Amino acid sequence: MLLAFTGNGKGKTTAAIGNSIRILGAGKRALMVQFIKGPWISGEHTAAKRLEPDFKIIQTGKGFVGILGDKLPIEEHIQAAREGLSIAKKEIAQGQYHLLILDEVHNAIALGLLSTEFVLSFVDYAKKKVEHIITTGRDAPPEIIDQADLVTEMREIKHPYQKKELAKKGLDF
Repeated sequence: MLLAFTGNGKGKTTAAIGNSIRILGAGKRALMVQFIKGPWISGEHTAAKRLEPDFKIIQTGKGFVGILGDKLPIEEHIQAAREGLSIAKKEIAQGQYHLLILDEVHNAIALGLLSTEFVLSFVDYAKKKVEHIITTGRDAPPEIIDQADLVTEMREIKHPYQKKELAKKGLDF
């Protein structure tokens, strides 16, 4: 099953992690590959370390692209995104995972780091190796929405960032 979590509201990654916890509760394993989030460590990474080998998070992103002081050449971001799919392919090849999460992959597509066709080709491969795939990020391409079995849009109504409040550890990262 292909699930897509998209929209401008908070909660896409959090929902995907919630599905990971459910998979673990069923005695199965989950892998999350993060495409945009940078090298910093967040709460989900610390928690995932405690849940390994049943839940694993691999960060391949180099951080936010073109914002918040990013000075990396776009080619480095493109290479990191491609590496993310390559690593995901190697990780799921043995059939040891039941759920694969491609976190922020919609953003990687929207930013031109990966093509929609390349991601969908990978999804076709992954469907033969895992039971479920979740894609997350703003701006899910129509092609992913069309192919998904479930699409949830997170809609922002109110957010502390609108009041210039910074993200909070344990809640936002």
